[in-house]
Amino acid sequence: MRLSELQNKDVINIIDGKKVGNIIDIDIESNGKMNSLIVEKSKFFVSMFSNKNELEIKWDQIEKIGEDVILVEI
Repeated sequence: MRLSELQNKDVINIIDGKKVGNIIDIDIESNGKMNSLIVEKSKFFVSMFSNKNELEIKWDQIEKIGEDVILVEI
């Protein structure tokens, strides 16, 4: 799967069903293993939790990558 394909998917928190945001980048370790997704937060997450526009989602927080969405637990 390519980064461009991931960027077209919405990131959804399975705890509350709300959209977290969209992927803007990924963090890769020097050995090539994907460490985390960098997500640009939706307006809800920016206003409610912090003033930063980015959120790092660790690989172990990803529950499922589907055709249209990525389900995460945060």
